[in-house]
Amino acid sequence: MSTDRPKPPPDFEQDGDLAVSERTRARRPRRYHVIFHNDDYTTMEFVVFVLEQFFHKTETEATQIMLEVHHKGYGIVGLFTRDVAESKVTQVMDCAKEHGHPLQVTAEPADDGEEE
Repeated sequence: MSTDRPKPPPDFEQDGDLAVSERTRARRPRRYHVIFHNDDYTTMEFVVFVLEQFFHKTETEATQIMLEVHHKGYGIVGLFTRDVAESKVTQVMDCAKEHGHPLQVTAEPADDGEEE
């Protein structure tokens, strides 16, 4: 019977009888922008309502975002983790459909390092 100890993997360091692995730093989850897209049918009032209801924007903030969507063709509503962004998109799209509006909302990956 051999008394040789098995060699630890290359990323382990030997500290006496204890094998220690170096931890790699955890990366923050990728963040996503929720974006409203302009259309010719959804009312401005409905967009403001949705921004207040689902994104907890004040009336002033919601109006500013709505005007940006109206003039630029799109507006960034917020920056969220993927799950939250996708949930917000689903909630808003369901509400818009229920009220007969063709509002389009998407979740798109943000550039790395951006903060809200």
